[in-house]
Amino acid sequence: MPSIVWLRRDLRLADQPALAAAIADGPVVPVYVLDDDTPRHRAMGAASRWWLHHSLASLDKDLRAKGSRLILRRGKCDEELTKVANEVGAGAVHAIRHYEPWWRNAERAVAKQLDLACHDGNYLAPPGSVTTGSGQPYKIYTPFWRALNELMPPPHPLNRPREIPAPSTWPKSDKLADWDLLPTRPDWATGFGKEWTPGEAGAHGRLDDFVDEVADYAEGRNLPSVEGSSRLSPHLHFGEVSPAQVWHRLAGRKAEVFLKELAWRDYAQNVILQLPDYASKNGRERFDTLPWRSSKADLRAWQQGRTGYPIVDAGMRQLWASGWMHNRVRMIAASFLIKHLLIDWREGEKWFWDTLVDADYGNNSVNWQWVAGTGIDANMWGRIMAPLVQSEKFDAADYIREWVPELRDLPDEAIHDPDEAGCRPDGYPAKIIGHREARERALAAGRKVR
Repeated sequence: MPSIVWLRRDLRLADQPALAAAIADGPVVPVYVLDDDTPRHRAMGAASRWWLHHSLASLDKDLRAKGSRLILRRGKCDEELTKVANEVGAGAVHAIRHYEPWWRNAERAVAKQLDLACHDGNYLAPPGSVTTGSGQPYKIYTPFWRALNELMPPPHPLNRPREIPAPSTWPKSDKLADWDLLPTRPDWATGFGKEWTPGEAGAHGRLDDFVDEVADYAEGRNLPSVEGSSRLSPHLHFGEVSPAQVWHRLAGRKAEVFLKELAWRDYAQNVILQLPDYASKNGRERFDTLPWRSSKADLRAWQQGRTGYPIVDAGMRQLWASGWMHNRVRMIAASFLIKHLLIDWREGEKWFWDTLVDADYGNNSVNWQWVAGTGIDANMWGRIMAPLVQSEKFDAADYIREWVPELRDLPDEAIHDPDEAGCRPDGYPAKIIGHREARERALAAGRKVR
């Protein structure tokens, strides 16, 4: 009797506990269901869909090399998985457990129809398992990290299966091209393919490159012109490589700073497990009364990278062109929207959800609330990043030249603040608001919620 492997954000063959369990039972039917109904307004954004298309194509190729194939269905997960089970006479469904609220709902719905076995494997430790001495979940990252680190290393990763037994007959499958996951009118993702190689092989290629760079991560992650980031985040989000594989590959290579960032993924999942609506509700209720501004013009200027602050504009343009933004610049751009423009952090979270190839419900919501100061573990509201100072401090001149071509010919001493230097080109906008004015306005708004 065959078993179904229900795939979601776990698109890999190695260290795939659901696949390993299904193989132990006999023939395997790997299934991916494109379910936009269950998450409703949390359906994947456009950049994530681009990544998903290429990741599924890569996974199907890998499965076929093992004598298997990927079955694609579109609709509600419980309904489509039940149809597949009836078509092939499947006795069980194996899946890696997910913690986003819509996936938890989907798991409950599937379990009502089929014999669902959920396995852990997308995080260093199962979310909810790292608790205080009294058995309560952590709300603050630092003690969470200390407790998690005591449980490390994670179990050794499972090997890629040598072969995957096939069922006697295959169920029908959608064609990937018919899902229209790729943009066409217009194709705004033309630059994505130069930046990314979705799929398990691409993930391990990226990890191989980072092994030699991880010792410099602590400093390099803050330097946009150097980059310094691992760029593993979309591969981790889609489960093309497991965090256990990353941990074991990097441990012992002066990688502690990076491993703490890897653990942040676990922390974010623990937060959304406690607070499922964290992307739409302030972690601190007192901020519900904060007087946000509603300015479509300012929001659009931020989205388009036309704020007059070069480091912010470079980051927003990099995001649009590549589906990704440098780590340090993400914080600067997010802080600018929230504190300088006084626009609700949820507007930024929604934009990142649609435009990031690594858009992750837990990370995205936790990071935005951390910058905003509204979260359960967050910066103080009064901590306002100075983008002009940050740009010079972290030597972002070449980064700005790459993404803001209007400023390419400016010298280093002027490129961070062309207005102040008196050499702003005609084609580049003036500052949307002065830093001092924005800071005073933000501090005044913060005083209203004390």
